[in-house]
Amino acid sequence: MAQFIEFIGNHPILTGLWVVSLLAIIVYHVRTAARAIGPQQAVMLINREAALVVDVREKKEFEQGHIAGAVNIPLAKLKQRMAELNKHKGKPKLVVCKMGQQSGAAVKSIEEAGHDNVVRLAGGIAEWTARSFPLIQK
Repeated sequence: MAQFIEFIGNHPILTGLWVVSLLAIIVYHVRTAARAIGPQQAVMLINREAALVVDVREKKEFEQGHIAGAVNIPLAKLKQRMAELNKHKGKPKLVVCKMGQQSGAAVKSIEEAGHDNVVRLAGGIAEWTARSFPLIQK
């Protein structure tokens, strides 16, 4: 611990850059983070509350395998196609992407449009398939 304090004292610029970087990462995650649930909780949400699954991957990836009953709205077209989600305003929504990284931004967009109870699948389709949950393929 004494060496750590000595390092901080000897390298204030490096320490300051480290602190600023850490704060930037935290702020980024707070701004883009959305409530995430795992695959098991997602199955319960779909089965018990008839959640709408919104898959924000591109059409080609969607056709390679998707969760049963999922609606494909690519992330790039989400704002233009928000009217499709307005039909399901009272339902909970589960947002799915490939790895769980893009779905956070999609959740924020959907919430800004006035939808409640929107969550993302932690780990995305990659986690879903890693847990051996079924996918529908066209």
